[in-house]
Amino acid sequence: MNTMTLWHISGWEFAALALAALLVGFSKTAVSGANTVSLAVFAAVLPARASTGVLLPILIAGDVLAVATYRRHAHWPTLWRLFPAVAGGVVTGTLFLVWADDQVVRTSIGAILLLMAGVTLWRRRRADRPDEDPDEVTTRAGQVKAGSYGVLGGFTTMVANAGGPVMSLYLLSAGFRKLGFLGTSAFFFLIVNVSKVPFSAGLGLIDGNSLLLDAALVVFVVPGALLGTWAVDRINQRLFEQLVIAATIVGGLQLLLR
Repeated sequence: MNTMTLWHISGWEFAALALAALLVGFSKTAVSGANTVSLAVFAAVLPARASTGVLLPILIAGDVLAVATYRRHAHWPTLWRLFPAVAGGVVTGTLFLVWADDQVVRTSIGAILLLMAGVTLWRRRRADRPDEDPDEVTTRAGQVKAGSYGVLGGFTTMVANAGGPVMSLYLLSAGFRKLGFLGTSAFFFLIVNVSKVPFSAGLGLIDGNSLLLDAALVVFVVPGALLGTWAVDRINQRLFEQLVIAATIVGGLQLLLR
């Protein structure tokens, strides 16, 4: 980690990182996938690879708050089917980071996010009914879909902390309502993000200097999470789904156009 990069940031740059940390808290308790904007801000202020190591503990703090808020709404059959595929995606993403430069990382993740958003919109337009039962993950087709999204989610979360939009699209396509969506994604990302810490540390993306910057930023996650908890009851299901998909598209475009 480049100490000069972390400690010679301007006041405006720190303010941008603080706002991005606040948005992490909001996204974890209200509109999952919106933290792709935070990802873009961190990558703009810090080197793209280094930014993933700084952002990871911020995301974990948001995950803890989300689990505390929505722990009763998690759908564990979905989680158990996702984890093996996600583990494969994390390992693949780690190997990818060994040789990929910042531009390759940004382009790859941006393209995946836009592709997944397009597939989700297409599926929802041709569906006979807008929502399916989450128990569809027990069928053969549901298992294949869970595996495909799981690998992509593990890969994107390891490479750029961008697994949120992929898993958001999967949960929407599986028919989760708002609280089930937030509870399931809260446990999913807490477990996955904690499991990524040894990989990120091994790649040199997390060290003492990055953790000190995290300590200065993590306090901003709390008001964001409180704002999200207040807002989620005021967002109807249709608007909630539209916001998740819109956040995914914006995040993908940001990564591609940088």
